[in-house]
This record gives sequence, C-alpha cells and structure tokens, in this order.
Amino acid sequence: MLQRKIDSDPDYSIKAVNKTLEILEALSETSDGVALSQLIALTGMTRNCTFRILKTLCAKGLVEQDEHNGLYRLGICSATLAQKLLKNVNVINFAHPVLEDLASKLDEAIYLTVPRNDEVLFLDMVDSSQHIKTSPLLGCLLPFFTNAAGKVIKSLDSRDLLRNVLKKIGRKKGNIEFERFDLELDQIRSSGVAIERGGLGEGVVSVAVAIRDYSGKVIGAITLIGPSFRIMTERIENEIIPTLKEGADLLSGRFGYCPA
Repeated sequence: MLQRKIDSDPDYSIKAVNKTLEILEALSETSDGVALSQLIALTGMTRNCTFRILKTLCAKGLVEQDEHNGLYRLGICSATLAQKLLKNVNVINFAHPVLEDLASKLDEAIYLTVPRNDEVLFLDMVDSSQHIKTSPLLGCLLPFFTNAAGKVIKSLDSRDLLRNVLKKIGRKKGNIEFERFDLELDQIRSSGVAIERGGLGEGVVSVAVAIRDYSGKVIGAITLIGPSFRIMTERIENEIIPTLKEGADLLSGRFGYCPA
C-alpha cells in the first residue's frame, strides 16, 4: 500500500515541486501502476491539480498512463534521466556484459529490448565488427508486431488482450489477421524464440529470446539483428538460437529466475 510521507516544508520550498516529487516517488515504488485517486490521497491535492501535474509529466515522458486500465507509472524518459545515477544498479549494468559476450561470439549486433505498452524499446546495444551492418536501433521505440523482440515479449499475453491490442493497431496500420498472428505467437510461445524477416526493413532479420525475472514474468528480450545474407536458417538453428538462449538463461538467472 502506498503511504504518504509527511514532512515539514521549509519556507523556501515550492509546494508544487514537492508534490510532483511525491508523485514520482510513489510511482517509483510500484511497477503495477497507480490510480489517480491514490495519488490524490497521497499528495492531499485537489483532483484538478494532481491531474494537471500528471499531464505535464506525461507530456515530458517522465510518466505514462496505461491505455487499458488508466493507471499511471513511470515513463521511459524517467529512466533515461536517471540512467547516469543508476548505471551501477540498473538493468543495463546486469545485461551489458552478457550482450558483449554474445556479440563477441556471434559477431552480430545484440540488443537489450524492453516492453513499453504496445511497443518495444531498444535500450542497450553492443555492435558487431562486420563491415556491412544494419541501421542502429538504439533508443528506438517500435510496434511489437514488427520485430522478433516484440513478438517474443507479447507471446505470453492473453488472447483477449492481444485481440484488443491488434484491433487498436489495425485501425492505425491496416487490418491484421488475428488468427494468423495468434498462431505465430503460439509457435513462439512453444519454442521460446521469435524470428522476424523483413519487419525491420528489407533484408533485415531479427532473432529474439525472452528474459524473465524471479516471478517468471517476461521483462525483456535479447535480440540479434543482422542482414539476411548472414542470418541464414541453418546458422539461426545451429548457432544463433542456442547461443542467445544461453545468454538469456544467464541474464534471467541474474534477475532471480529459476525454471521449474
């Protein structure tokens, strides 16, 4: 349960800033999201003032509102802002050595990707030494259905949730056949690997495996991206998938995941 921290404000403090920081601190304490009513109770502000602060934070990317349940949580820009301070303890610090090892073994670009609503964020990267490379995606947000990372992350969502998401995307991008897409995700769910050809551009292949935390929840994916003339089917099956799975198992273990 969220608890309000009551402090005596110095005369020189700016109450609106203090309340904004209270909201950010409350949101940082949970990944499940916080309702507007909870934040009103926490800060003691009016509904209008709390809502205006949240809208301002959302506009800056520091906070985001879930489109499905209306709850608020920290936005990706808050992670970017805090990255320098959190460099020694955040997910990048755990993942980056694993990415380096995979890039060294496979000599292809390796990314750490994490979910953000109906998109995936390419959060960290170790590049290859190859002369011919794909365009770097570091820092990019992409719809989950366009790439292997998004598909392997979303493969464990419920059918109803996926249907709702695809309906919403279909209105923007053209109709997407749910049954065909659900069958593809079911195959990914069974194998634990997603392979996407052409979704990131002509001649580009992405291969992704999921990363889990201590509860078994999928929190991201390790993704290899390269040109199709190097990422051949035989190499994917015999070299890339086993190596990526080893890296994902190692990183999941660092987040406390222990398969049953």
